[in-house]
Amino acid sequence: MQKAVLVTRPGGPEVFEVKDLPIIKPKLGEVLIRHTAIGLNFLDIYHRTGLYPLPAFPAIIGVEACGVVEEIGKSVTVLKPGDRVAYCTTPPGAYCQWRAVNQDYLVKVPKGISDQHAAACMVKGLTAYYLLHKTCKVKRGDFILVHAAAGGVGQLVCQWGKHLGAKVIGTVGSEEKAKAAMQAGCQHVVNYRQENFAKKIMEITGGKGVKTAYDSVGKDTIIGSLESLADFGMLVSFGQSSGKIPDFDISLLARKSLFMTRPSIFTYMKSWAQLEEGAEALFSAITKRILKISVAKTYPLKDVATAHRDLEGRKIIGSAVLIP
Repeated sequence: MQKAVLVTRPGGPEVFEVKDLPIIKPKLGEVLIRHTAIGLNFLDIYHRTGLYPLPAFPAIIGVEACGVVEEIGKSVTVLKPGDRVAYCTTPPGAYCQWRAVNQDYLVKVPKGISDQHAAACMVKGLTAYYLLHKTCKVKRGDFILVHAAAGGVGQLVCQWGKHLGAKVIGTVGSEEKAKAAMQAGCQHVVNYRQENFAKKIMEITGGKGVKTAYDSVGKDTIIGSLESLADFGMLVSFGQSSGKIPDFDISLLARKSLFMTRPSIFTYMKSWAQLEEGAEALFSAITKRILKISVAKTYPLKDVATAHRDLEGRKIIGSAVLIP
């Protein structure tokens, strides 16, 4: 038997229940993983609340984890017992101690990257990878805006963007987070609780605006993000931590011939080849110290409700993981 966290219905952290469940043997093409660390993401909150509907209840959520292969099923050729592996694009189901996962969702974790760092970096790191290298390729000298710059994804986008030569402007909600954002590579940091960030960004850029605005906040920032863009700029909306994005007049895009997209890691990492390419770039950036993975907090799996409250309350600077 194993411990697993079930979501009994859409709602707040109170809907979690820790249960004893049987360990499921790997089927054709699957491996059985003993989880050592489980990533915590806003995507998990979207699944728990029903913003991204789950197929049925009760359900196990979580899309990211690291662990050790304990058993392999038939037709598994590239993995063996003892391999350290990580994943991030599976169907939800990571909030448990053991899990059978199809080999096509798995990548090997190289030496030098800890289990906690691997679990914390897959969703966030691969998101940073596709945002900067695929969705809108950042070039040297580009001004980019990164909201929630002190968060898990935000810090990685800032670090990687700086390495690519971008001029990074970050927004945060506190002085403590401003320091973290500066350490992550921001050249300018704006506290959106104290200043009109769109107006400030226009001052910083000499009235031109930014090439790309990476917005994971949503409701509180979406219009300001549009106002911060340069002509032909792109708004990349990839989250909504402040709430659902309200309807707005699409003609706002016409003022500067703007572009807008809502990308998803599940599209950019749809095939194993895409996943391998992204993971190779991510792990290389970590080992070369281009990226620094910050695991700010760890929580026992049984304390998942506390972890979700902290994440929703924006109390976590960097990343956090659950320990099964």
